[in-house]
Amino acid sequence: MKIIYNIGIWLYILAIHLSSLFNFKAKKWIEGRKNIFKKLIQITKKNTDIVWFHCASLGEYEQGKPIIKAYKLKFPKHKILLTFFSPSGFETKKRSILADWIFYLPADTKANAKKFIKIVNPIKVIFIKYEFWLNYITELNKENIPFYSVSTVFRSEQIFFKFKWFGKKLNHVNHFFLQDKKSALLLENIGIKNYTITGDTRFDTVLANTKEEVIIPLLKRFIKNENTIVCGSTWPKDEKLLTQYIRNHPNKKYIIAPHELNNITYLKEQTNALLYSNANKTNILTNNVLIIDSIGMLSNIYKYGDLAYIGGGFDSGIHNILEAATFGLPVVFGPNYHKFNEAVDLINYNAAISISNYKELKLGIEMLTNHNKSTSLDYIKNNSGATSKILKLID
Repeated sequence: MKIIYNIGIWLYILAIHLSSLFNFKAKKWIEGRKNIFKKLIQITKKNTDIVWFHCASLGEYEQGKPIIKAYKLKFPKHKILLTFFSPSGFETKKRSILADWIFYLPADTKANAKKFIKIVNPIKVIFIKYEFWLNYITELNKENIPFYSVSTVFRSEQIFFKFKWFGKKLNHVNHFFLQDKKSALLLENIGIKNYTITGDTRFDTVLANTKEEVIIPLLKRFIKNENTIVCGSTWPKDEKLLTQYIRNHPNKKYIIAPHELNNITYLKEQTNALLYSNANKTNILTNNVLIIDSIGMLSNIYKYGDLAYIGGGFDSGIHNILEAATFGLPVVFGPNYHKFNEAVDLINYNAAISISNYKELKLGIEMLTNHNKSTSLDYIKNNSGATSKILKLID
């Protein structure tokens, strides 16, 4: 199994190099890792007490953000190194002041893992949610460096619960901070009991967003207290349904923040929308559809809506619905949501609806029009507090 895993890593690296010839993200993945060890040596040679946090991408960053903030308050003398696996995470957050240094994570080869840990020499390591790079985990265990997995979710189909070799690697984790009981039962089934069920730190992140007064004057002027639907992190399959709805319901206001910006031309053609980058005090009053073509704004946009459509449900899975729910918005999303506990919960609370076609989209929006905001707000508040539970147990 060890040989198979390492071959798999090298095949992945090869595939990324081939993809980089025509794929922008793959190119960024490679370019961002060039000379990374030289850069790490420069920043770490005069620093001790480095704590290494790792996130796969933006979603995991949002889960890790409250933990890093709280950790810095608890241990102000420690230095924070934050790594990302994906370009979408690193390129968006590389200038964040949350950490002292932000880097890509070198691919999980045995040589990279050994070299990275030798250079950084962290006093403890915290990985967020899904990430378990086995060569890094093995090397951390060899060096007796405390390794924590936080806001973690496990599912029965994961490789750890199908093959003993992979499952045994989880014994190298000092402590798991789990989101739910299902994850705890899966760990117990393979003999692991060093866990605490603390919940999902994203609830703390989104709750904090409501307390930050981020005002966007143009959006306030755009909605004019009219019924507004915010469409967040939309994909082309979402947009095909949404543009049809927009054309048939011109009496509402729509704010669309696509997941990728390469489909904006289609959106403009289908809705006669205004781009946020071209908006001003005058022309923003003449359109009922606004496309957000700037990155990093979405979490502060939901407050201007009455209902949210969250994208991704017709593809690999829905994006963050909690960012909308924390402002009391009911949410609509596609059929691929079952892996997300919060989506299942909000459907059960009648604060969300999953749709599969245009007819269901239309009906779902109608059903949620008079949604009681307190349902979503109470759900967020009742599930917050994971961060403080985690920090109490991390020395």
